[in-house]
Amino acid sequence: MKIKPLSLLAAPLFCLANMAFAQADAGKEALYVKSLAATCANCHGTNGRAVVGSSVVSIAGLDRAYIVAQMKAFKAGTRPATIMHQLSKGYSDAQIETLATYFASQKK
Repeated sequence: MKIKPLSLLAAPLFCLANMAFAQADAGKEALYVKSLAATCANCHGTNGRAVVGSSVVSIAGLDRAYIVAQMKAFKAGTRPATIMHQLSKGYSDAQIETLATYFASQKK
Protein backbone atom coordinates (compact mmCIF):
# COMPACT_ATOMS: atom_id res chain seq x y z
CA MET A 1 0.00 0.00 0.00
CA LYS A 2 1.40 3.32 -1.03
CA ILE A 3 0.95 6.19 1.44
CA LYS A 4 0.57 9.63 0.00
CA PRO A 5 2.96 12.15 1.58
CA LEU A 6 0.22 14.79 1.93
CA SER A 7 -1.91 12.49 4.04
CA LEU A 8 0.98 12.15 6.48
CA LEU A 9 1.10 15.92 6.88
CA ALA A 10 -2.63 16.52 7.17
CA ALA A 11 -3.14 15.37 10.77
CA PRO A 12 -0.12 17.22 12.25
CA LEU A 13 -1.00 20.37 10.32
CA PHE A 14 -4.57 20.16 11.54
CA CYS A 15 -3.34 19.81 15.13
CA LEU A 16 -0.95 22.74 14.73
CA ALA A 17 -3.72 24.88 13.29
CA ASN A 18 -6.00 24.02 16.22
CA MET A 19 -3.21 24.86 18.68
CA ALA A 20 -2.63 28.21 16.96
CA PHE A 21 -6.34 29.05 17.16
CA ALA A 22 -6.43 28.00 20.82
CA GLN A 23 -3.42 30.21 21.60
CA ALA A 24 -4.99 33.12 19.74
CA ASP A 25 -8.22 32.65 21.70
CA ALA A 26 -6.27 32.46 24.97
CA GLY A 27 -4.46 35.67 24.04
CA LYS A 28 -7.76 37.40 23.30
CA GLU A 29 -9.21 36.16 26.58
CA ALA A 30 -6.18 37.39 28.53
CA LEU A 31 -6.42 40.78 26.84
CA TYR A 32 -10.15 40.95 27.61
CA VAL A 33 -9.53 40.15 31.29
CA LYS A 34 -6.73 42.73 31.56
CA SER A 35 -8.83 45.41 29.89
CA LEU A 36 -11.78 44.60 32.13
CA ALA A 37 -9.54 44.80 35.21
CA ALA A 38 -8.12 48.11 33.97
CA THR A 39 -11.56 49.66 34.50
CA CYS A 40 -10.94 49.29 38.24
CA ALA A 41 -7.44 50.82 38.17
CA ASN A 42 -8.50 54.46 38.50
CA CYS A 43 -9.60 53.88 42.06
CA HIS A 44 -8.14 50.54 43.15
CA GLY A 45 -4.74 50.92 41.46
CA THR A 46 -2.92 48.85 38.88
CA ASN A 47 -3.74 45.16 39.32
CA GLY A 48 -5.94 46.09 42.28
CA ARG A 49 -3.16 47.52 44.43
CA ALA A 50 -4.34 50.90 45.75
CA VAL A 51 -1.86 53.66 46.48
CA VAL A 52 -0.54 53.52 50.02
CA GLY A 53 -2.46 55.93 52.21
CA SER A 54 -5.47 55.94 49.90
CA SER A 55 -8.96 55.67 51.37
CA VAL A 56 -9.75 53.14 48.64
CA VAL A 57 -9.35 49.45 49.43
CA SER A 58 -6.76 47.35 47.64
CA ILE A 59 -8.55 44.43 46.03
CA ALA A 60 -5.49 42.46 44.92
CA GLY A 61 -5.29 39.11 46.65
CA LEU A 62 -8.72 39.25 48.26
CA ASP A 63 -10.72 36.04 48.38
CA ARG A 64 -12.57 35.44 45.11
CA ALA A 65 -15.90 34.61 46.81
CA TYR A 66 -15.60 37.76 48.94
CA ILE A 67 -15.07 39.94 45.86
CA VAL A 68 -18.07 38.38 44.11
CA ALA A 69 -20.26 38.83 47.19
CA GLN A 70 -19.24 42.47 47.62
CA MET A 71 -19.73 43.32 43.94
CA LYS A 72 -23.18 41.73 43.98
CA ALA A 73 -24.03 43.62 47.17
CA PHE A 74 -22.96 46.88 45.53
CA LYS A 75 -25.00 45.98 42.45
CA ALA A 76 -28.08 45.19 44.55
CA GLY A 77 -27.63 48.36 46.58
CA THR A 78 -27.35 46.45 49.88
CA ARG A 79 -23.80 47.61 50.59
CA PRO A 80 -23.31 51.34 51.02
CA ALA A 81 -20.89 53.05 48.65
CA THR A 82 -20.07 56.37 47.10
CA ILE A 83 -19.69 55.19 43.50
CA MET A 84 -19.43 51.37 43.48
CA HIS A 85 -23.19 50.84 43.51
CA GLN A 86 -23.35 52.73 40.20
CA LEU A 87 -20.26 51.14 38.65
CA SER A 88 -21.16 47.59 39.63
CA LYS A 89 -24.46 47.80 37.73
CA GLY A 90 -22.42 48.05 34.53
CA TYR A 91 -20.98 44.55 34.96
CA SER A 92 -22.69 41.29 34.11
CA ASP A 93 -22.48 38.43 36.62
CA ALA A 94 -19.96 36.71 34.30
CA GLN A 95 -17.80 39.84 34.27
CA ILE A 96 -17.96 40.07 38.05
CA GLU A 97 -16.82 36.44 38.28
CA THR A 98 -13.99 37.16 35.83
CA LEU A 99 -12.87 40.23 37.76
CA ALA A 100 -13.00 38.35 41.06
CA THR A 101 -10.86 35.54 39.67
CA TYR A 102 -8.35 38.03 38.28
CA PHE A 103 -8.00 40.14 41.42
CA ALA A 104 -7.91 37.12 43.72
CA SER A 105 -4.91 35.85 41.76
CA GLN A 106 -2.95 39.11 42.14
CA LYS A 107 -0.30 39.56 44.82
CA LYS A 108 -1.22 41.93 47.64
